[in-house]
Amino acid sequence: MYGEVMSTQERLIETTRELLWERGYVGTSPKAILQRAGVGQGSMYHHFTGKPDLALAAIRRTGEEMRATIDRLLGADGSAYERVEAYLLRERDVLRGCPVGRLTMDPDVIASDELRAPVDETIAYVKSRIADVVQEGVADGEFAPHLVPAEIAAAVVATVQGGYVLARASGSTEAFDAGVRGLLSLLRSPATTTD
Repeated sequence: MYGEVMSTQERLIETTRELLWERGYVGTSPKAILQRAGVGQGSMYHHFTGKPDLALAAIRRTGEEMRATIDRLLGADGSAYERVEAYLLRERDVLRGCPVGRLTMDPDVIASDELRAPVDETIAYVKSRIADVVQEGVADGEFAPHLVPAEIAAAVVATVQGGYVLARASGSTEAFDAGVRGLLSLLRSPATTTD
């Protein structure tokens, strides 16, 4: 599955990321990690102290990738609306859900301060970056002056995460797409009314 170029440590991290997304923490057994990564037990314990340590590395990596995607989309050229739109319309595997959001529903991750920390940090980062862009849009007169950037950012994240849940429940991406379209139409509303 993995090329010779990827180190054993990287294979373990990438495999754990995939399994956490598919199965959650409880469903990601060391045996499943080792089998999918194609490595022996000694390799795992050479690089990591155990499943929690490996899971933490995988969760951190997922958070780093999500933050990089956010920076690329929200730091691009374009109006504030266009950048938020790019984030909302970006390519996603909607029926698979969010690899970070999924972890918020995992009781073992939430019960562990150490495993939960990178999840909380990633979600906070996403909301902060969106709020910054919304603030730019308010300052430039692109968005209505009464909008509270932190509240709009929370609505964007809630729309995305809730959209994943509804899409998975229905087995269709339409629920996700409808939520995104609805939010974008609200954001597209004129900032000021003209006579």
